[in-house]
This record gives sequence, structure tokens and C-alpha cells, in this order.
Amino acid sequence: MINTQFLDQLKRFNLVINKRVTSNLAGPRKSVSAGRGLTFKDYRIYAPGDDIRLIDWKVYARTDNLYLKVHEEEKNLVVHLILDKSASMDFGRPISKFDYASMIGVGFAYLALRDNEKFQFATFADTLEIFQPKRGMAHLASMVQHLNSIKPKGYSKLLDTIRQYKKFIGSKSMLVICSDFLVNIEEIREALYLLGDHEIKIIQVLDRVEKELKMEGDMKLKDSETGGILRTFVSPRMRMDYQQQLDAHCARIEEVCNKLNIEYHLAVTDIPIFDTFYKILEG
Repeated sequence: MINTQFLDQLKRFNLVINKRVTSNLAGPRKSVSAGRGLTFKDYRIYAPGDDIRLIDWKVYARTDNLYLKVHEEEKNLVVHLILDKSASMDFGRPISKFDYASMIGVGFAYLALRDNEKFQFATFADTLEIFQPKRGMAHLASMVQHLNSIKPKGYSKLLDTIRQYKKFIGSKSMLVICSDFLVNIEEIREALYLLGDHEIKIIQVLDRVEKELKMEGDMKLKDSETGGILRTFVSPRMRMDYQQQLDAHCARIEEVCNKLNIEYHLAVTDIPIFDTFYKILEG
């Protein structure tokens, strides 16, 4: 649940963030198209019809050739926040993985608003629900209200989600995807390959209990997405095997991200949320 206390803390976080980290969200964004922006990009030879105001006369004085200064157009970035609301995200107490991921999403939305950038948010499980990009605190308030109304349920269909969502990504954007990513590694790999050349942050959210399997003895375990029941005895050897497999899965996700120049972060819900923010923004 995102409450007023978290939002007040977020405001204070905003006041100190520039002292602690260099935010990847700070400042205007540049497109790859050439135009009359503020940032110098390159030179090109003058052609009839070009704006003579762009001629670099100092270069002409040295070379007797007419060259134009080409600049990059500056455009605001659209920040896309994609949150997993499948049943497995309801795991964890006193804070669930979904609530933790939601606070991360709201934090990035707030930082986008701080720099007058648009943000678009979406939630997914079996189906994808998208809220169109807007600026302003009213959009943030509607995001908080919607996230607080959600009861996580259903399967996590990551690949189907990315296939659908890709159509809503326009110019170069920032994508923040929060999920436990407890799906087949090949599905994750294919989904991330589809996203193309954008700033992408993958945030894998896990609860400490599931990360370290902090339990022992006779157990009745329920799959939150399928409803299946598994009766088993959790021994020290089983815990070790479980941790090795989970660690290997996380390592494979990070490896895929590194190959695609995507930021990967593992967030555990017992870590204070703003410590996680600092870690992500410093990355």
C-alpha cells in the first residue's frame, strides 16, 4: 500500500538526490535527429537551400569551405513504468513484492515529473493494462490510486506483454520493468531482445524468505499462480539446492541484460526502499 508517509519521504528524497547521485533522469533528452538544438553534434558541407545562419564562419576563414554546424534536437524523454501484478507478486509480509515494486514505479514517476517529463505506466499479468503518458501530479495521483486498488492475481506473461507494449514506445525512451522474473529464462531473453535501443532498467523484486528459503521441516507449499499444492520436507540440503538454482536464474537474467546493455538490479523487500533507489540511480 502506497501511503502519504511514503509520498512525504519521496519529497524529502527528491531534495537530497542531487547531492548523493547523478540521476539518469536529470535534464532534457536528445533525439538522434539533427536540428537547431543547443548541443553541438557535427559539421557537414553547406548545400544550396540550407540556412546560412548555421554556417560556421570561423571554419570558412580557415579553410575557404562552407560548413554547417549540426546540432541535436532536444526532446523530453518519456519514462515507461511496467509493473508485474501476477499472483506471485503478492508474496511477502509486511510488504509484498507488488507493493515494493509499486513504490519503485511511483518513485521513478515522481522523478520524471520533477524534470517535467512524461511518464506512462502499465501493469501486467495475463493481460496488459496501459495508462497513457501525461505530465503533472494528477497523473501521479491516479497512478497511486490504481496501484493501491490492485489485488495481484493471474500468470506473469512477460513475453506477450512486451510484444504488445512495444507498439506504445515511440522515440528513444526509458523503460523501468519491475517483476520477480520467476519465468523461463528463454522467455525473458526473447522479451528483452524485442525492446530495442532504449534506456532500460530491469528490477527483479524478491522477498527475503523466497530468496533464501528461510524455512525448515514439513511444509505444504502452494503455487500462487497455479494453485497447485506441494507437500515436502525442507531439509538443509534442499535449501542449498534451491538457493543455487535461484541464484543461477538471477545470474542468467543479469548476463542477458549485460549482453544487451540493459541495467539489472536485484531488489529485496527487506531493504529500505530509498536505499534501493540510491543503488538503482547510482547504477
